[in-house]
Parts: sequence; C-alpha cells; structure tokens
Amino acid sequence: MRTFPDNRSRSEQPAVISVPAGEVTSATRLPATRLPAALLPWGWAAVLFALYATVAVRRHVLLRTTGYDLGIFEQAVRAYAELRAPVVPLRGDGFNLLGDHFHPLLAALAPLYRLWPSPLCLLVAQSALLALAVVPLARWAARALGRRPAHAVAVAYGLSWGIASAAAFDFHEVALAVPLLACCLEALAHQRWRAAVAWAAPMLLVKEDLGLTVAAVGAYIAFKGARLLGPATAAAGLFGSLVEVKVLMPAFHPAGGYAHGGNLAEGYGSLLSTLAHAPLDALRPDIKAMTLVLVFAPSALLALRSPLSLIAVPTLAWRMMSDNGFHWGTAFHYSAVLMPVVFAGLIDALTMWRRTAHPLAARHLRASLATVLAVTVVMLPSFPLAQLLQRATWRTTEHVEAARALLARIPDGATVAASNRLIPQLTSRCTVVLFPTFPVEGKLYEYDRKRLPPPTAEWIIHDRRAPDAWPYRTGHWPYPVEQQEAELAAAQKRYGYRKVAARDGITLLRR
Repeated sequence: MRTFPDNRSRSEQPAVISVPAGEVTSATRLPATRLPAALLPWGWAAVLFALYATVAVRRHVLLRTTGYDLGIFEQAVRAYAELRAPVVPLRGDGFNLLGDHFHPLLAALAPLYRLWPSPLCLLVAQSALLALAVVPLARWAARALGRRPAHAVAVAYGLSWGIASAAAFDFHEVALAVPLLACCLEALAHQRWRAAVAWAAPMLLVKEDLGLTVAAVGAYIAFKGARLLGPATAAAGLFGSLVEVKVLMPAFHPAGGYAHGGNLAEGYGSLLSTLAHAPLDALRPDIKAMTLVLVFAPSALLALRSPLSLIAVPTLAWRMMSDNGFHWGTAFHYSAVLMPVVFAGLIDALTMWRRTAHPLAARHLRASLATVLAVTVVMLPSFPLAQLLQRATWRTTEHVEAARALLARIPDGATVAASNRLIPQLTSRCTVVLFPTFPVEGKLYEYDRKRLPPPTAEWIIHDRRAPDAWPYRTGHWPYPVEQQEAELAAAQKRYGYRKVAARDGITLLRR
C-alpha cells in the first residue's frame, strides 16, 4: 500500500487514499490528464529514437561504421531476408553466424530489411529498440514517483553512457534484449510474475549468455515468493544457455566447440581455488573496478539499494571474468543490457521514499533525481552522444567524397575485399570479405598470420587513412598500415590485380 505525504503534520492531513502499488484507479486519475500521461513515455521514446538514429546514421555516412560488426550482422540479416541460413562471408567461407553467437531472433528484422535493404535499416532498427526501453521505465516511474520524476528518469536513461555507446557503435543483437528486459523489470516491480517470465523468455534467442539473465529473473521471482515459477524459470534459463553453448553453437560452427571459449579465464587448478580467486580477478586490472562503478553511476549508485540490481550480476560476472580486454571497459555495446536494470533499481529504490510519510521524503526524492541528472550531464561529454555537438559530425570531408566515388565504381553483385570501414558501404549489394584477410586462430583459418592467404575477390578497395573513431581508439585494424600496404602491393605484383583508380589514400583494384 502506498500513501502520498505532504508537508503538514499528521493531525492536519486529510484522509489518505490507499492504492495498490503500480495501480491508478479512476478515482485517483483526472480525465483531463489521462491522455498526456499515457503519451509521456512514448514521447520520450520518439525523442530518443531521433537522437540515436541521428548519431548512428551520421557515423555511417562519415565511414565510421565497421565491417566488424555492422557488416557481419547485415550479411546475416540479408541472408534471413533471402530465406537463407545466416552464412556470413566476413567470418569465413560458409560460416554460419549461429556458430559465433546464438541469436536466431535476428530473423525478426528480416521483413524490415526486405523492404529496406541497407545497413541504415539495422542502425535505425537498433535506435528504435534502444529508445523503446524507455517506455516501461518512464511509465513505471510516472506511476510510482510522479510525472516530473518520470521525465528525469527518461532523460537519465536516454543519455546514459551504456545506451549511448551501443547506439553509436554499429549494430548488435543485444539491442533486441534491451526493451524485453525493461518490460520484464516493470512486470517484476508490480509482481506480475507470469508477464515478467513471458518478457524474459525471448532473451534466450538473443544471445547465449542471456539465459543467465533469465535465470537471475527466476531467482528474483523465487526470492519474492513464487516458489514454483521462480525456480522453474531459473532452471530454464541455465539449461537454455547450457544447450546453446554445448550443443547448438558447436553444431553450427565449422570447427565445432564454443567459438568464444578462449575468452574464458583459466582456472587455478581446482574449483575451490578458482572460486577463491574470483573476487580479486573481477577487480583486476583497475579498469574492471572502474567499470563496475560506472555501470551504476547513472543512478548515482542508488540502484544498488534495490534487489533488482542483482539481475545485472550474470552479465557483469562473465565480462569481468573474461580474458578479452574489450569486455572490461565502457566502450562498445556490452553495457546496453545493463542500463534497464540500473534504472529499474533506481525507480525501485526511490519508490520507498514516495510511499513513506516522512517529512523529508519529497526533498530526498528531488535531491536524488537532481544528483542523477547531474551525473548524467557530467558523463555526457566522454561518450558518443557528444558527437552531435562536434562540427566534424556535420561536415562531409573530401576523403569521404573520394571513398564514395570509388565505391560507386564497384558493380552490384561483385565480390569485394574491402578495408574494415568501407565494408558496410557495400554489404547490401555485394559479397564482401575483409582486406587483408583476418584470421581467427585455430577456428576459421589454419595458417601463419605472417603469411596471409591470397585474395580471391574480384575487386579490392583499400583505405590507408586511419579513420576518426572517437570516442574509440583511432587506428588501423586488423593489421598495421604497413602490413596492409604490403598486401596491397602483393595483390598487384603476384596475384594479377591492376589499379583501376586511386584518390586521397583510397586504392581500387580489379583482377
């Protein structure tokens, strides 16, 4: 039951209307405000969608998107749209992407891609998915805290670094999980256990590790009293991830086994020793501890007061225990799925103050939300949404124009080996691989990294200039520019390619 205190003494307060948490009856809602209140979350979703889509599209126009990963996902969705298995040439000859990560729910984007066959289709779809997650969060905040706090929650979620980093770095399957998890968390807050499980279950088809998040949802439900549904959901989540990692993904992978098993940290000789070292391993090196703090910083650390924040533990655990340094930091898309959990925890933590009759409750609520917004503003310049305020974001350089002119000379349907940043400009109309070939050691290719296989594509297009990748590291990938240029020279001297055109550091070859 919740009550809404004001600043008068208890003896002066009028009779209090008690309303079950999360419900608004006709007696407590004025007809004149019903429509605006219903539109508040959707209005924020529209604003955030426009924000994310603008950043994503401008990055693509400026050649800042990459083959690894936008090109890879476009090849997969393009295959689904053409009613084929998600075989991705960028990952290897005949490589089924379900052997890399288990994300069959990507096929849901195939009808949209069929209508709009472009990398922009995926970028815009991701922007919409990330923005939609604000709807259940803002709706819950409006009911539990009030309309003004709901605006603050929407702003803080929308500008949070975890969402911004995902929106501005290519496309990734986890975008499908963000609104699902947000809806699940809203249902958990109102103890609608079956609805929560229904929203969580599809995450098993988004990525193999999200079964652990489903299990965490089940554990929360069991903790709150649903003794049958909770354990069953937890068991289903764990079993689902286990089957995906041990059975399904090895069946799709050309070499068998779990493609990312090499990212798992080695043990210490025994299970007990490994468990004993786990707390320290989760905090070393220092970047891990910094990330753990920054994950909850958008809530001014208030989310840690809610048991809902425990649903973030599985994702944080596998990232901190991984041997892959990319998983430890704040860049890329890895924290997107954590942001709904953080803001659900914030709303849940603040709800107890909204329900209490303490005379300082309203002041505490306002101060907490002001702190949340202050943290959001302070962190904003360090993450990708700040690009909207940079002059370079709105200026098309001569280099970009040169690249587009040379890319236009490649005919539709051609086979192309392209530099990483040029790949997404071609994947909707050509069969594209990376130049120089990127070996995945012991999995896709069995050769020495110092002796790359000869290119076989009809066309090669190579950009020797390091792209502007702020806020991520600027540089050449996957090899130093000297090695890339040596492979380009070898293509002309030994493999029968001739130069068709060259302009502003971009070279176009044809065999």
